[in-house]
Amino acid sequence: MRGQTSKLYAIVHCKCPHCRRGDIFTGSMYGWNIQHTKEICGHCAQRIEIEPGYFYAAMYVSYAMNVIEMLVASLITYLIFGPLTDATFWHYLIVIFTGCFVLYPFNYRYSRIILLHVLSPNIKYKPYYDK
Repeated sequence: MRGQTSKLYAIVHCKCPHCRRGDIFTGSMYGWNIQHTKEICGHCAQRIEIEPGYFYAAMYVSYAMNVIEMLVASLITYLIFGPLTDATFWHYLIVIFTGCFVLYPFNYRYSRIILLHVLSPNIKYKPYYDK
């Protein structure tokens, strides 16, 4: 008999919010296999995209993540190159856009995970799938 799967484990490992066992994505986050969101969970048959257009709301979560990442990138650039001036403008621009580009797959995946696990009150965890 398995122990109860924690919500943090399910979020970090991109597991279904209903059973916390099935994978939500196919493919790897970074790699040649493009990641896709599954339609239903392979473990408990929970529909992942609850209704058509459900993941449009993930764009707002991704936007918030992007803003935080850009602020962190700007702070790191400030600490390395100093305040924003004409001489450091391109440093800031390159660091911020590179950060956005590199973190795009992460944002795609975890904005959907946050939407499913934290912001979806209709999907409840069923511990009997842990048995």
